[in-house]
Amino acid sequence: MTIDSDLIPVTLRWAVRLVRGEAVAVGLVAAWLVWADLTATTTDLPSALLVTAFALGVAAALWALGGALLRRRAAARAPAIVLQLMLLPIGWFMIQGGLGWLGAPLIALGLGVTWLLVSPPTTRAFGLR
Repeated sequence: MTIDSDLIPVTLRWAVRLVRGEAVAVGLVAAWLVWADLTATTTDLPSALLVTAFALGVAAALWALGGALLRRRAAARAPAIVLQLMLLPIGWFMIQGGLGWLGAPLIALGLGVTWLLVSPPTTRAFGLR
């Protein structure tokens, strides 16, 4: 019996889907920020542009990491995990600020995608032990 080495495990496919979903969500936030920058009556323009550029950069990075993970580039796994773990303090401070309805799912998402990225089938797909 031979195993097709081109098969992508379910854990990796779901990790890519979720990372790409995060990219779309952050992209939508960035689009809203662009709209807010253009329609604001009073603003600190450099700060507004910096926040908008940061959101656009994160969306692009998540999308690119999703593509690299799909192509099974092992070097993409660590940055993807770091971005997922960044959701933990963000979610925690949202919970502390009274936005538990959003913070708790962010924490769960970060932990879930991290688990998918370090699970044994995904690790084997990257050719790691």
